[in-house]
Amino acid sequence: MSKFHLAQVNIAKCLAPLSDPIMQGFVDNVDKMNAIADMSEGFIWRLKDEDKDAAVLVFKEDALIINISVWENREALFNYTYNSGHIEVFKRKKEWFSKINMLHMAFWYIPEGYIPTFQDAKDRLDYLNTHGETPYAFTFKSKFSVEDTLQYKPLN
Repeated sequence: MSKFHLAQVNIAKCLAPLSDPIMQGFVDNVDKMNAIADMSEGFIWRLKDEDKDAAVLVFKEDALIINISVWENREALFNYTYNSGHIEVFKRKKEWFSKINMLHMAFWYIPEGYIPTFQDAKDRLDYLNTHGETPYAFTFKSKFSVEDTLQYKPLN
C-alpha cells in the first residue's frame, strides 16, 4: 500500500484586520507558532503566508486566517496542537477570533508527496459540515484510518 499522510485545515475569522492593534498579540506569535510546527516531530509541510492570496478566491472571505498543513499522522498533529508551545497561543484565540457557526477544522488523508490546495481544504470543511465526521473529513473526535478512507465512498 502506498504511504499516506494527514492533511489538516483550520480557519478562523479575525475580529479586525491584522494591522489593527486588537490583532497584535496574534500577529506577534505567528512566527513562533510556525517555528514550533516546523520543528515538531511528524511535521511535513505547511502553507506559507506568501501562498495565502488565493484563499480569498476559494473561501470568498477576506477576514479568514486559513492554515493548511501536512503531518505524518494524527498523533503528530495532536502533539503539536495540544502538547507544545502552540497551546499557550491557542488558549487565547477568543482575543483575536470570532466564533464561526460551523466546524472550522477538518482532517483527511492524502498520498505521500501530495500538497493540499485551498479547494481541497474548502471541500473537506464543507463535506464535514454537511455530512458530519466520516473518513473523508474528520476531526480529533474520530480515529479513522487510511484503510477507512480508501474504503469510503463520499456522498454527493
